[in-house]
Amino acid sequence: MSPQPPRDDLPGDRGEANVLIEEGPGSPPAKDAGAGGWALSPVAWFRMLVRELHWSFVLGVVATYGISQGLGGGISRVASDYYWKDVQKVQPSAAQVYHGVTSIPWLVKPVWGLLTDVLPVAGYRRRPYFVLAGIMGVIAMLIVSLHSKLHVMFALLALMSGSASVAIADVTIDACVAENSLIHPHLAADMMSLNGFCSSVGGLIGFSISGFLVHAIGSQGTLGILTIPSALVILAGILLKDVHIPNFPYGQAHKKFVEASGKMLMTLKCPEVWRPCFYMYMSLALSVDIQEGMFYWYTDPSAGPSFSEGFIGFFFAIGSVGSLVGVILYQNILRDHSFRSVLCSSQLLLSLSGMLDLILLKALPTWHRGHILRAAHVH
Repeated sequence: MSPQPPRDDLPGDRGEANVLIEEGPGSPPAKDAGAGGWALSPVAWFRMLVRELHWSFVLGVVATYGISQGLGGGISRVASDYYWKDVQKVQPSAAQVYHGVTSIPWLVKPVWGLLTDVLPVAGYRRRPYFVLAGIMGVIAMLIVSLHSKLHVMFALLALMSGSASVAIADVTIDACVAENSLIHPHLAADMMSLNGFCSSVGGLIGFSISGFLVHAIGSQGTLGILTIPSALVILAGILLKDVHIPNFPYGQAHKKFVEASGKMLMTLKCPEVWRPCFYMYMSLALSVDIQEGMFYWYTDPSAGPSFSEGFIGFFFAIGSVGSLVGVILYQNILRDHSFRSVLCSSQLLLSLSGMLDLILLKALPTWHRGHILRAAHVH
């Protein structure tokens, strides 16, 4: 279902929707606000979003998608690979398993979403969850960076907690985006472009500097730097414009959680929802992930090309460049096309690009090929 603006005859629903916008005097008409995309310039487009949406919401998007997920995610991806390889000294297959375990908090994102919707803390639905996510990230990264001989299970738990902090912040800002999309449906595409733009630029910067950071201060020191993005998430949560809900009936929180779960299951029964969900789930579940095996191979001085830390960072940054190009194409060309055609075309391109791994394996010598395949693990 496409988002619908709130009805004027239900003023109470507007307060319950936790509106995160503030329309200032002299704002342009709503119908023209998002029509131009980046027709003028990215700066003018960004200023339009700040003007139409509350500045604290835009700050939350930049802090969550740009700094926490983008910049922090890029640094974490490279630093954690070196951490498992050089500090914990685990095998590629074990590192792949640990990487899968740290992604578990992302698999239960609906749970975090239900909590932010039905269980406000101190009368606020969004602000406390940003603060909680930031605190979790700061503590987790401090543990990994300061403990020189951390047991592998405790290291796994700490990295999984750091991943959970990013996932909680992600689902909270997604809820804010959904709320603002109900109020400003004409800006829904612009908000999605803002999310992707911040994530791509942050990832590009994060991957580009990650290798140099690992080379300069080691993988543990680099992971310690990730306390800064988590601290910025805390700041964004404190500054976020959030509607206070006084006298919330916490005794009925369980009932509201069950009702929200029932509505979510009812939504999943719609063919328009469960079919693409099923396809995406099967597509990801059946994909063979050889990333850790590839990392061990191209950093191996004897069996691989022995790439440096800086080159590894730039190597990963190529993906962020492609993501940024995709955001620009969507915002300027594809935003007015149907979702079906855009998703179909993107999935076809994704399938074709996935053949590059097969081409690489065919081009490699037999001994290199066997080394990679032995390290591959179904993620």
